[in-house]
Amino acid sequence: MKKIFYLSIILLPGLFASCKKDKKTTPSGTTTASAIDLVRDSIFLYSKEDYFWNTQLPSYSSFNPRSYTSGTEFASLQTEMDALSQYAINPATNKPYEYSIYNPGSAKYSFIDDGTETGALNGNKSDYGFDYGYEQTAINTVKIFILYVYPGSAAASQGLTRGCEITAINGNTNISYDGSGYGSGTGAHNNLVYNAIFGSTTLSMTVTKLNGTSATVSMSNLAYTVNPVLKDTVLDLGGGHKLGYLAFNTFTSTDNAQPKLDAAFKTFGSGAITDLVVDLRYNGGGYVSTAEYLDNLIAPPGTTSLMYSTTYNSNLTNGKDPLLKNQVYNDGQGPYTLADVIAQLVATNTVNFSNTGSLNLQKVFFMVGPNTASASELTINNLRPLMNVQLVGDTTYGKPVGFFGLNIGNYVMYNPQFATVNSAGKGGYYAGMTPGVGGYNGYQIYDDYRFDFGDRNDPMLSHIINYITLNTYSMPTKVTQSLAASANQGYGLRHAAALNKNRVRKTFNGMIFNRKVTITKVTHK
Repeated sequence: MKKIFYLSIILLPGLFASCKKDKKTTPSGTTTASAIDLVRDSIFLYSKEDYFWNTQLPSYSSFNPRSYTSGTEFASLQTEMDALSQYAINPATNKPYEYSIYNPGSAKYSFIDDGTETGALNGNKSDYGFDYGYEQTAINTVKIFILYVYPGSAAASQGLTRGCEITAINGNTNISYDGSGYGSGTGAHNNLVYNAIFGSTTLSMTVTKLNGTSATVSMSNLAYTVNPVLKDTVLDLGGGHKLGYLAFNTFTSTDNAQPKLDAAFKTFGSGAITDLVVDLRYNGGGYVSTAEYLDNLIAPPGTTSLMYSTTYNSNLTNGKDPLLKNQVYNDGQGPYTLADVIAQLVATNTVNFSNTGSLNLQKVFFMVGPNTASASELTINNLRPLMNVQLVGDTTYGKPVGFFGLNIGNYVMYNPQFATVNSAGKGGYYAGMTPGVGGYNGYQIYDDYRFDFGDRNDPMLSHIINYITLNTYSMPTKVTQSLAASANQGYGLRHAAALNKNRVRKTFNGMIFNRKVTITKVTHK
């Protein structure tokens, strides 16, 4: 029996059947364990079978998944994921592949979702619709700025934009940074800001807007549909240079993102752009199919060559993945298991370009930083063998691996199950992509939050314009920093990530595999 199946690997709890057989296969041999203990067992057993570096994981008895009970149920499961993530060691660094410089011991990639991230990546959110970051604007002066605002959100309805400075929250002006320096985001003030923005249903803020005026706004959490395109415009640079600018903030599902991308690229086409900037500074990734779609819009017309290929562990490659048969999808025409789907993905592990755009670009620039992750990095890496790709900004997150969601009880589990390489066989960027270093063309400069998207005065964009018009990146002005006892940390997101690791950790970083495949019933060993 064959069926065309669109594998959507981010799945809401309930779409896949729970792990019904876990109780029978639990190595402890018990059949009376609590439901949450079976979830803990399942996290370990699925990892042992499907995790990209599964051969480096310990045995069930030595790991003892049921020992992870501290904190809330959700927190205890994430603690287990964190612990599992530290076993696989990257020989290039002698640190775990999932080593997090901002929170050592926690997972860089693996996480448990209660449905929040799933809903957001399918285009549905319910929050204030903005994110924030700390920036050191002078010695001993740290300010809080809005990084971006989603159209249609509560923040957008209040006229808030990127670059607004937050000066008070819920009437409290004592919100200055009070962490202990580089790598620490803890502190009473920091926690107050974080909890007010991400842990409440009503919020009052006083802000200084880009025009210098002050305003106090009040808002409530609002459900809205995510528009991943925050800004698109054409800048006439003179001398025959026309620059298209696209601020793309998340790789939502293709159904959500495609019409917005099509509209933006129609604008670029009618504007006869010669060069393109894709702003991915805060884009933590999402659906692979949307990354492919964006690549096809950017690639030279008629491109049909190899885009990228994927690799899996030996269990998935050889069909030794019986637990995935417990992940059952039923669309009303008959049940299919994730094991069947993965078998087809393994058998057809290459993706070719299928150009859908008409642009003939001289160069494509990507604005990047530490929150540029996963599907964003995949988008960049796919185009590097094909075009003149320039990176401007700071080192990216570093995630050349992706996952498919595994439904376990009321949660969805995500940990790496595949890696990608481009047509030149390049991948493995676990330390991130650094502009101008290690074969990545471009220029390294720190982010400055004080300019709206597409503003020519934004240092990153002004350097890009300088390169297009004069064929050289001008030198940035360095600003002395003091929070981390360092004189050269400069502006920006690298430092802000250290100042507010909670905010960085809040941001989704992922590459979710989804592709149309032909399902055939196969035998799994």
